Amino acid sequence: MSKLAKKPIIVPEKVKVEILDNKTIKVTGPLGILANEIKNSKFVEIKIQDKNIFVNRLVESREGKMFQGLYYAIIKNMIKGVSEGYKKILEIVGVGYQAQVQGNKIIMKLGFSHPVEFLLPEGIKATLDQKGTEITISGIDKYLVGETAAKLRKIKPPEPYKGTGIKYKDEHIIRKLGKAAIAGAAGGAKK
Repeated sequence: MSKLAKKPIIVPEKVKVEILDNKTIKVTGPLGILANEIKNSKFVEIKIQDKNIFVNRLVESREGKMFQGLYYAIIKNMIKGVSEGYKKILEIVGVGYQAQVQGNKIIMKLGFSHPVEFLLPEGIKATLDQKGTEITISGIDKYLVGETAAKLRKIKPPEPYKGTGIKYKDEHIIRKLGKAAIAGAAGGAKK
């Protein structure tokens, strides 16, 4: 049995968890409502007792172990999402690169011949710092926050020579040497 799935998921005070007709789990909290369909209900059983949620395996097989861990993590992430929320911070690096938030879209100047517009999905909010170079993506759905941040980064990923582009705040870009640096290093070695 999974070490984590043996332990119950403790539901915080302001969060309400319901199982609708053994197919859908619904979590309501101060930040919003999340619902998720339990597609492989033949492998796992979800029980709510007082303020604890137990994810039990019905089938002792590889699939049973996998789905037990999967639904344990999904439920835990849903509870954290509606109580605390999730966020990802992106940095725009480059001379003249910046962004603006207008309603539910982000307009970015990234060195292209035109500004790039990015439409935010429903349930996702974006905020900027004063310079317009640090974008904070926030929401209650962990998957949607991560996917939105990844799509934003994909518009102009950081390049390895100067490091310009969109990167995660805690991401380290491995820089490459340019032609001049390589030629200088090789020329100095031959003398």
